Amino acid sequence: MTQQPQAPQSSTGMTATPTPAPGPGPTPTEAAWAAGGVVFAGVLMLMNGILAILQGISLLADDDVWARVGDYVYKINHTGWGVILLCLGALAAVTGAFILRGAAWARMTGIFLASLSMLAQFLFLPYAPVWSVIMIGIDFFVIWALAVYRPQARA
Repeated sequence: MTQQPQAPQSSTGMTATPTPAPGPGPTPTEAAWAAGGVVFAGVLMLMNGILAILQGISLLADDDVWARVGDYVYKINHTGWGVILLCLGALAAVTGAFILRGAAWARMTGIFLASLSMLAQFLFLPYAPVWSVIMIGIDFFVIWALAVYRPQARA
């Protein structure tokens, strides 16, 4: 007759069941935040792109709208900024739309474009300081939301 292995008993005589170790994946609350965050990030990216397009058009159309910056290390003329923001905005708007449609490639592209947008807004600080700081914060949230989102954890 073979003997079955017994579960370890605690000092009270009760059978102890081992508690599973927490896995490396996100908790259900984190997964819910990330799932909601990725939708919000897609909307923010779409709107950020549209606003950057409008900002780029205004820079191309009339140089007198924006402040003149004196001696600035990263000085680019307004036409250059207009082209940069117009192109970056168009790419961000398209990527934001695809994030909302659930395209897997759009998440990595979104992180890349939000990083570029963050850099561009940092360089644009002397021209529109408050706007640039707000956009840097939005880009930071977009990067976070797209980086922590795991579609398989959405179950």
